[in-house]
Amino acid sequence: MLAIAGCATPPPAPDAPAPIFVAPVDAGPVINRDDDFAIVAVRDGDTMASLAQRYLGDAGKAWWIAQFNGVTTVRAGQIIVVPLRIRNAVGVYASGYQTIPILCYHRFGPRATKLNVAPAAFEAQMEYLARNGYTVIPLRRLARFLEGKEPLPAKTVAITIDDGYRSTYEIAYPILRKFGFPATVFLYTDFVGASDAMTWAQMKEMEASGLIEIQPHSKSHANLALRLPGETDAKYKERIKREVDVPVAMLRERLDHATFTNAYPYGAHNEWVLDLLSRQNVTKGVTVTPGGNGFFAYPYMLRRSMVFGDQDLEGFKAKLVTFVRTAQR
Repeated sequence: MLAIAGCATPPPAPDAPAPIFVAPVDAGPVINRDDDFAIVAVRDGDTMASLAQRYLGDAGKAWWIAQFNGVTTVRAGQIIVVPLRIRNAVGVYASGYQTIPILCYHRFGPRATKLNVAPAAFEAQMEYLARNGYTVIPLRRLARFLEGKEPLPAKTVAITIDDGYRSTYEIAYPILRKFGFPATVFLYTDFVGASDAMTWAQMKEMEASGLIEIQPHSKSHANLALRLPGETDAKYKERIKREVDVPVAMLRERLDHATFTNAYPYGAHNEWVLDLLSRQNVTKGVTVTPGGNGFFAYPYMLRRSMVFGDQDLEGFKAKLVTFVRTAQR
């Protein structure tokens, strides 16, 4: 058991699949086990999900088995090692470390511009994620990964949409629902009521699906780190306090939930902003600095990669870096 455990620590994207060993037809389903691993013979009709349900109590942990063994499917008689607990919850390996990209969208519509992604392009991007083994998670799961409480599959990504445009509800939401992908919408609350903004009823409908969560993006989309001309320190702090506090209160009143993360307009923030967020029990903040997030990412300065409407699919793929290799001697 120790020999298997010591050798089978593949990076998230192994260079070659692990060897497949086939057990005798009459072999029992459990060959050996201890507190950390179960060595099992796959039975007729078994899948990664059924094995995960049987030995881990959660079909959603099928990726534990797939990633540990370096396989994507199983067949009857195959020998599989089931890791009964994950010790490497932060995704650090001898060859590098796991990183989680957060994608950032704004608007959707037929005329592709810098901040406007065409529906066909957005669907092609989501289809690429689905067909190529990516796991799309809500930001709450990313928060647990950053806290060292939950491991994530090797190719994991999060999706966010800023501002609260109606096209999020009319275009992006049906496509996300088609693929079963969760997303976080960052809303600046002064925008609600505008002709091209989502309504509270639409936001409630999306949240009821279990796929979409609304979180704050300030009150008025002001640059939170920028003082107005002639603004005193006291007036600045008073104004920024409203920018932070008002959307938190409105989301609690209108959507009946607390907030845990915040998107800074233009990615701008300072110590006063972070202090105000912490007072509201907001523990995560996202910027527009591109790149992924390793376990060590500062929780109030999480990186996000903006997806632009004038980029092709190859440009989208370039944002999906989920493993950073360290220098090899």
